Amino acid sequence: MRFYDALELEPPKLGLDSAELQERFYRLSRQWHPDRFSRAGADQQQQALDRTAVLNDAFRTLRDPVARAEYFLREHQLEPSKQPPPELLEEVFELNMALDALRGGEESVRGQLTEADAQFRTMLTDIDRSLEEMFGRYDAVSGHQSGQGVLVEMRAALDRRRYIANLVREVEKELNVHVPN
Repeated sequence: MRFYDALELEPPKLGLDSAELQERFYRLSRQWHPDRFSRAGADQQQQALDRTAVLNDAFRTLRDPVARAEYFLREHQLEPSKQPPPELLEEVFELNMALDALRGGEESVRGQLTEADAQFRTMLTDIDRSLEEMFGRYDAVSGHQSGQGVLVEMRAALDRRRYIANLVREVEKELNVHVPN
């Protein structure tokens, strides 16, 4: 069962109201709670368990804007790219050199890594803002040919976001592992 169907969100939209989503989840969770089917037949009990599991997964995915966008794109057969964004290659090369230097005990690169971390976190915030804008644009034109273009643009933004988030985790890990004495 599709997550949007499970939460009775038709037509599927990218821009969702958090409070409304939570209300739907709670209402449907109460409706399908397995305790309500304790005296029902085995088939109905299993259906309640299955429906509850899908509702939980749907809510967990759709309440997070990034997870929602990833799910939505998979539903539209737009899989993530495995290639790093070309515009980041130079920064990544410099970052990897600094990370290697820190691993080798060169503390002088700590400031450079801290600056890179802040820069990448700002990039993530900017991408998240642009995703919200893309959600609105897609919802306004969904069903039209131009909607596909917005989804392709969103896929590129999410690929970039995933790559940058990995860089942030790597920098954070190394800065925490190599704490000066």
